Amino acid sequence: MSQLEGAHMTAEHRATQVMEKIQTLASFSAMQDGILRAYLTEEHRQAHQQLARWMTQAGLETWQDEVGNQWGRKVAANPELPTLIIGSHSDTVANAGGYDGPLGILLAIEALDALQDTELPFHVDVVAFADEEGTRFQTTLLGSSPVAGLWNPALLDRQDAEGISIGEAMRHFGLEPDNVAQAARKPEETLAYLEVHIEQGPLLESLDLPVGVVTAIAGAKRFLIDVSGVAGHAGTVPLPLRHDALCGVAQMIATIEAFATEHEIVATVGKCDVRSAAVNVIPGQVQFSLDIRSQSQEKLDRCTQLLMQQLATIGEKRGLNVVHEQIYQAQAVPCSDRLQQLWAQVVESATGKDVCYLASGAGHDAMVMANLADMGMLFVRCEKGISHNPKENVQTQDVAVALDCLIRMIQSVSSYQTGTC
Repeated sequence: MSQLEGAHMTAEHRATQVMEKIQTLASFSAMQDGILRAYLTEEHRQAHQQLARWMTQAGLETWQDEVGNQWGRKVAANPELPTLIIGSHSDTVANAGGYDGPLGILLAIEALDALQDTELPFHVDVVAFADEEGTRFQTTLLGSSPVAGLWNPALLDRQDAEGISIGEAMRHFGLEPDNVAQAARKPEETLAYLEVHIEQGPLLESLDLPVGVVTAIAGAKRFLIDVSGVAGHAGTVPLPLRHDALCGVAQMIATIEAFATEHEIVATVGKCDVRSAAVNVIPGQVQFSLDIRSQSQEKLDRCTQLLMQQLATIGEKRGLNVVHEQIYQAQAVPCSDRLQQLWAQVVESATGKDVCYLASGAGHDAMVMANLADMGMLFVRCEKGISHNPKENVQTQDVAVALDCLIRMIQSVSSYQTGTC
């Protein structure tokens, strides 16, 4: 393709190319009949080598950083100018769809390909973060955390299911674990961070809108809750004399749903394990999980405390012992007001429709990148809100709209840089 042909390529044509490239990335998978691409695996290497080729074709300088992220840079004329970073993640959960993560990376590459001949008053870096999902080592955001200056060296000892540590996997991949902290970017040299991502929810589809502006990324707390009662014979212990752990948990789960509805948060019991279960035994021990989220950190903290008190009260009334262990926490992160304003302007200009503002209930690399610079996100409609599933799907025409918005956003960031937006 000639440079002239590339300059005049339509957004629809470019969107079709993005969709084709997503299918190519989907082929780098450890699963034959699905997508699985985990951190520091051969599939990670293959996918990033392909992304590097596409970055080079878009006129970008490319490199791999100390943690295994793949970068591409549109270089500004003045090397002293700050850098706008645009990215998402290339890794997947097991049996994944093709769009969660890769769509944002490929849209950024395609946008900079369209802007090859446009001089910008800043560098623009595209990054494919190597680990967001945490599939292999059961700890998330390993790609973006070091870039944001949040690397914890103790993680090098964390092992996967086969007993291989992160440090060992890095060395096998060709990385030096002692150098990971060098992946950190400097806040004073970073203009902002942008991320385009599928919504992973049904709101945009319900409103018949192709894209929406993200206001915040919800904070989350996760717990394992152990409920202990008294196991007994199912036929000999009268109901009033039982201390049935599973009946207590059933009441707790119903309370969790009602509480979340009342307080306008989301709360989910995703796992429930009846210990030593038998058809003719009153359950004596049950463990269940609780995931609770809110875009307001203050509300999340307050609701968590209130809900735990209610669960404890249920246990007391039923003669059950209730113990909870917090196993995960992520702070709620607001998106930059000024970047929200810029996104809204380009969305309204590109679509001619009112702008939908919505919060993200899922975590993203943008959460930790907000520690480095102001952060803004754009969501793209996905079919039925399905994500982390082979049925995950987006429409080419929505990808074209998202690409148009991202190109306009990159061009508009100069006003953000000068404080005129």
